[in-house]
Amino acid sequence: MDIFSMFSALGGSVTTFLAFVVALSVIVSVHEYGHYIVGRWSGIDAEVFSLGFGPVVFSWVDKRGTRWQLAALPFGGYVKFVGDANAASVGSDAAVAPARNTMEGAPLWARAATVSAGPIFNFVLSILIFAGIAMFNGSPREPLTVGELNNVPYEVGLLPGDEVLEIAGIKVPGPNDEETFDDLLRALPVQSNLDYLLRRDGQEMVINTAHPMPALVVQLAPQSAAYESGFRPGDVITHVNGKPILAFLQLQEAVLAAEGAPLPLTVWRDGEVMDFTLSAKRVDEPQPGGGFETNWRIGIVGGMLFRPGTETLPFGQAMNAGVNMTWSIISGSFSGLYHMASGAISSCNMSGPLGIAQVSGAMARQGLENFVYFIGILSTAVGLLNLFPIPVLDGGHLTFYAYEAVTRRKPSPRALKFLMTAGLTVILSLTVFALTNDLFCP
Repeated sequence: MDIFSMFSALGGSVTTFLAFVVALSVIVSVHEYGHYIVGRWSGIDAEVFSLGFGPVVFSWVDKRGTRWQLAALPFGGYVKFVGDANAASVGSDAAVAPARNTMEGAPLWARAATVSAGPIFNFVLSILIFAGIAMFNGSPREPLTVGELNNVPYEVGLLPGDEVLEIAGIKVPGPNDEETFDDLLRALPVQSNLDYLLRRDGQEMVINTAHPMPALVVQLAPQSAAYESGFRPGDVITHVNGKPILAFLQLQEAVLAAEGAPLPLTVWRDGEVMDFTLSAKRVDEPQPGGGFETNWRIGIVGGMLFRPGTETLPFGQAMNAGVNMTWSIISGSFSGLYHMASGAISSCNMSGPLGIAQVSGAMARQGLENFVYFIGILSTAVGLLNLFPIPVLDGGHLTFYAYEAVTRRKPSPRALKFLMTAGLTVILSLTVFALTNDLFCP
């Protein structure tokens, strides 16, 4: 039994806590190591590298004199550089001019590089995670090839290795075609049997089988109606309001038509038939061209009758996919903040620590890949948040350094103290606001 199977066997609260601690520890460790290693390269010595806060559980001192420690409260971490007055690297303990190996005494470029490194390492972690997942999953073969068959409540007739050329007389699009596979799905008639033109063992043949996109659950959105109702990956929704459905598109149409009213669903799960009733939630969804669209969703990601066969994705393409995904999260976050501030979408889209913890647990219960993917998303969010020009955050330090670069002098200790207090107030206020969302938003 792996750790994620163990997560599933544990109680919800335990799973949520452990998953949140694991995700946060990975992200904080990478962030703080960025500060530490770039500071070291820049000639700034670290006194303490701490994962967690509070009483020290375990520690050791390396040959450079840095104390590496694990503290009792695993909800963050810090690097305290030599001469720092505190873990935020604000002010100095030195009574005289600080030495070159301290944050205060280092040249401006070294301080800026050291502070920037934390968020940058978070972005690099995200890129590597997304690129690794892309390489692991590979890219679909051309032509569309049947890989592993999914478990559904009827005979499919397809075999692994079959090449699907046409469905219901419509050519299956390739990567260079103007049409997409989604266009094909929308064009297909919704009926129980469709003709598939296949190439099997070099010979073309036609078989008659089900719609390629049944109402099969492959993933659940955390905090969604389906997740909260007890749906699982692998479930197949066979009836809505007592009427049989043959395709995922029919489920989407029924959810939209219900507009949040209770929706009775019949589900097939490994040979057992079960009944659920759930109500869709309004979800603000980012659009490819920018902006958001609000729709009714129950939180199900659908899958095909089979998993497409894949081939290894070249390293360069995988890295490009990682960069694009990371940038998509960054741009989507800015768009979301703008639309929340303008009132175009609900402020409930901002999650606090409880919401993040709940999502951590939900993703862990859905398997290793989903959990690692979530760490990639959260790492980007943490890196971006730290670049905001708010004192106490890395972006606040960089703002001070920009001021110093322009004026040729550092902000006064009095101004720093006031700004740091104001920044801490802003952060605490945002945390309380987000925590309120966690507790009271639907």
